[in-house]
Amino acid sequence: MTWYYNDQPYEPDEEELSSLVGFVYCIEEKTTGKKYIGKKFFWRSKILPVTKTRKRRKRTLVESNWRTQYGSSDALKEQVAEFGGDIYTRTILKLCRSKGECSYYEAKEQFERDVLLRDDYYNEFIGCKIHSKHVKI
Repeated sequence: MTWYYNDQPYEPDEEELSSLVGFVYCIEEKTTGKKYIGKKFFWRSKILPVTKTRKRRKRTLVESNWRTQYGSSDALKEQVAEFGGDIYTRTILKLCRSKGECSYYEAKEQFERDVLLRDDYYNEFIGCKIHSKHVKI
């Protein structure tokens, strides 16, 4: 399933991908209109083990599973497992250059849409701790 950004399929080149940390997204079920607002990072940390030639563990970044991500909501994951991903539209709302920026814009979208007060969202909680220096770039 494809991610969309500005109504276009999103396929970043390596240069663009390396300059970004993650994105805030909306997943919408096409038939019911039920949505999920979340964030996803493009990169994840991987620790390479000690080997004969490497005396210490080495921490590196590798691409995350963002291409196949369908949210972290258990209810949404169950729906995707049962009905498949084709009944969902995955839209990137905001591309972010820092983790703090991702957290800020995810919480902002969730609060503005009242995701906890409405039945047409899968979101069950909003968790964030953001410092002003994380979003001032």
